[in-house]
Amino acid sequence: MGGDRIFVVVGAGLAGAKAVETLRAEGFDGRLVLLGEEDRRPYERPSLSKEFLRGAAASWVHPAGFYADNDIELRVGERVAALDRENREVVLVTGERIPFDRLLLATGATARPLAVPGANRPNVHYLRTMADAEALRSAMDGAERIAVIGGGWIGTEVAASVRRLGRSVSLVERRNSPLQTVLGVRMGEVFRDLHAENGVDMHMGVTVTEIVDDGVRTDHGLVEADLVVVGAGVRPRVELARAAGLSIEDGIVVNEYLETSSPGIYAAGDVATVRHPLLGRKVRVEHWANALGQGPMAARNMLGHHEVHAEVPFFFSDQYDLGMEFRGVARPSDELVVRGDVAAREFIAFWLSGGRVMAAMNVNVWDAGELLDTLIAQRAEVSGDLLRSASLPSLVRSLAL
Repeated sequence: MGGDRIFVVVGAGLAGAKAVETLRAEGFDGRLVLLGEEDRRPYERPSLSKEFLRGAAASWVHPAGFYADNDIELRVGERVAALDRENREVVLVTGERIPFDRLLLATGATARPLAVPGANRPNVHYLRTMADAEALRSAMDGAERIAVIGGGWIGTEVAASVRRLGRSVSLVERRNSPLQTVLGVRMGEVFRDLHAENGVDMHMGVTVTEIVDDGVRTDHGLVEADLVVVGAGVRPRVELARAAGLSIEDGIVVNEYLETSSPGIYAAGDVATVRHPLLGRKVRVEHWANALGQGPMAARNMLGHHEVHAEVPFFFSDQYDLGMEFRGVARPSDELVVRGDVAAREFIAFWLSGGRVMAAMNVNVWDAGELLDTLIAQRAEVSGDLLRSASLPSLVRSLAL
C-alpha cells in the first residue's frame, strides 16, 4: 500500500512518532519521513517534570532501532522553514525540499515566555523539552532555594519533584490557588493545601514584576531564590501553518478527521484545534493522551479511512501521595459536584453544564476511569444528588437505557 507515494510528518514528538508507527502497521510501504527539530529520537514528555527531573532514565517512544527497522527516515535536528502547498513540498532551512503526497503537522507547542525584566537571566529555566529538563536537573544540583513561577500542571509537578528531592521551593502564582483556571477555586484549594502540607512556601495571589539577583520580585515583596523555573503555560507552534495559509484558531483548525483547511494536510496533538462532538465546541488539548490518540487516527485517515475524533480528553498527574486522572474539558462556569472525602483526598469531582457531565476528576480512586469516560460520552442529563450518592455502575447503566 503506497508504492511510490511519500508521506511526511513534521514534528517528532509522541503524535508524530505514533503516526509513523501506525502508517507502517497499516501497510503503507511508500517513503515515510519523520522530521524533528530536537537532536534525539522521539520521547514521552510526562516524565520530564516528574521521574526524569528526579534522576530517572528517559522514556523513549520506541527503541533506538525501530525507525531503521521499519524503513522510516527519522531525521533529527532538522528544522522546517516553510510549507510549499502549491508544489506539495516541505522546505528545510538548509534549502532542501522534500515532496509529499500527504503531510501531518505534529509541531506541538512551546513554552510561553515570561514577559518581565530579568526573565532572560541565566538562572531562569523553562521545562518543555528533554534538553530543558537536563539543564534544569543540572542547575538544581547547585541551588539552595528554587522558585517556581506558575501554578499550572508543569509548575505544580516541578514543585512536587523539587520537594521530593528535599530541596527548598517556593511556588508563585497570581491567582489565589494553583490550577484555579483549570479546576476552579475549590479544587485549586485542594492542591494549594497539598503543597503547603509538603513544605512548599506558597505565594498565592501575587504578580511577578521582575527577576533579580536574589530571587523573584512580586507586588507583595521578594521571594528569595537562586534558581527560577517558569511554568507560564505553552502556545501552539502554528507559524508554519499560518505562513502556508492554513486556517488558525488558537491552534491549526482541523475537521473531525483531523484534516486541515488544505486537503491532504493533517494536524494532530498539541497544535490541533478540533470541534469535539461530545463537548460541542472546538478544543485544543495539550495532554499526552491526546497526542497518543490523534497521531494514529490522523495516520489512518491519511490512508483513506474516515475515523472521527471523538475520544474523551484525558490527563493524569502524580504529586506527593495524590494521584489523579482528569477527563473531559471543564469551564469555570460549570457546576461542581463532589462525591467522596475531599479532606482525605479520596474523591471524584464532576463538572456539569446544562445537567450534563462535561468533565470528571478521580483523586486516589482507581476503579472509576472507564465509567467516567462513559458518563461523559453519554451526554445524558443527571442530577448532582445522583452523582454524589448513586452507585456509578448502576448510574451509567440507567442513563444508557
